[in-house]
Amino acid sequence: MNIALLLQMAAEAEPHRIGLVCDGRRWSYGALLSAAHGAAAHVVETGATHLALLDESSEAAAIALFGAAFAGVPYVPLNYRLADVDLRALLQRVAPAYVVGDVARVARIASDQGHVTLGRGEFVAAAEARGEDAPKEPREGEGIAAQIFTSGTTAAPKAALLRHANLLSYILGTVEFASASPNEAALVCVPPYHIAGIAALMSSIYAMRRIVLLPAFDPDAWLELAASERVTNAFVVPTMLARIIARIDAGHRPDLSALQAIAYGGGRMPLELIERALELFPHTGFTNAYGLTETSSTIALLGPEDHRAALASGDPAVRARLGSVGKPLPTVEIQIRDENGRVLPPGERGEIYVRGEQVSGEYRERKALDADGWFPTRDAGWLDADGYLFLAGRADDVIVRGGENISPGEIEDVLLGHPAIADAAAVAVPSLEWGEAVGVAIVPRTPQAPPSEDELRTLIRKRLRSSRVPERILVVEALPYNEMGKLLRREVKKLF
Repeated sequence: MNIALLLQMAAEAEPHRIGLVCDGRRWSYGALLSAAHGAAAHVVETGATHLALLDESSEAAAIALFGAAFAGVPYVPLNYRLADVDLRALLQRVAPAYVVGDVARVARIASDQGHVTLGRGEFVAAAEARGEDAPKEPREGEGIAAQIFTSGTTAAPKAALLRHANLLSYILGTVEFASASPNEAALVCVPPYHIAGIAALMSSIYAMRRIVLLPAFDPDAWLELAASERVTNAFVVPTMLARIIARIDAGHRPDLSALQAIAYGGGRMPLELIERALELFPHTGFTNAYGLTETSSTIALLGPEDHRAALASGDPAVRARLGSVGKPLPTVEIQIRDENGRVLPPGERGEIYVRGEQVSGEYRERKALDADGWFPTRDAGWLDADGYLFLAGRADDVIVRGGENISPGEIEDVLLGHPAIADAAAVAVPSLEWGEAVGVAIVPRTPQAPPSEDELRTLIRKRLRSSRVPERILVVEALPYNEMGKLLRREVKKLF
């Protein structure tokens, strides 16, 4: 099977129904399918081994994703925010590619690699022009739908491979075909090189929910587009939601009465922020989605009912679920293991392992699945007695103080409960006595009046224990996050 099936089914069911909106222009499902056929024909003629996208989200992303599927080559969305030297290295790894987007940049940094390049408008026009007479059935290839480069921190990025079978397993296991009514619309504003962007396109097309694309996030533009298009569904990352709520609280309140559901993920959601969101949108269902590139997107969900139940509960265990990522999807299995591979019982922290058909765990360089098909996520966390999954940062982020493993998340949770702290991060800092010690960076709500170091150390000692007390404390204006709302701990460490 091929992910092209998703678009084929939508176009055959209702070819004239609007499937995508971007910058004021609208495409029906039939028009999207025809353009994907045309794009595939052009790619095949060039002999390119990959179809790469070097651009913001637009109609070109959807046409390229499905065009690559019909052409039988991997779709490779590239991070246009990378430095030239890093981007050149990635382009070399997929050469010769059919590259859509920033033609001038490719010419400047990779003119010797044999790529075929087209700008966004040129690509879309060429695809539409070829659609009528192009072959209509997908070509066989390696079976790879997408190749996504993971963000490298200490080494070159790995090329994660998502096969058609992985992506289809996720979509078919979580989305009902044509389940959206004609008035439903999903606002998508995540980078196309992130798995969330790919999953949003596929799931909305299969549900036949109109996709409303916002190429670059701006809170005012997001609010106005959501209102004008009567958006019913949206996906945001925590930093986006924070900026949207700040504008609403400042008095910018367009009509969002159509908004039925907001999904979020990609980074840590501050408890105070989601509580405020639930207050502002009392009739909107919130869903926390946790997943990874290598798992074809979501593997655990905290649904709308869980959100409301946790917010209203006086039971600390139930209330705590608002900080979880919910329960695993029915189609996947999750285990928590210690450093020796032993499966841990509920309540004990370790590394999260996942298994299921949607889990690729495959890189161009190697396979990461164990003999039984389990994938080590490198995320740390634990399951509670009722099966709710809680994250505790990356396994690599654990602070090892005198042989004791300390999760940054538990320290950050205590600090974020302080009324004078807007944001906080805990990282390992070098220590002559302990090897590593705890360092914390805080963002005070009032820059002129941060809480004292003694106050913070006393708070952590009382709530946790003495080994968690920070050896170093920094006060900063803001913490570094990427565009998906993930804290860049390596950058926090540099502050020390």
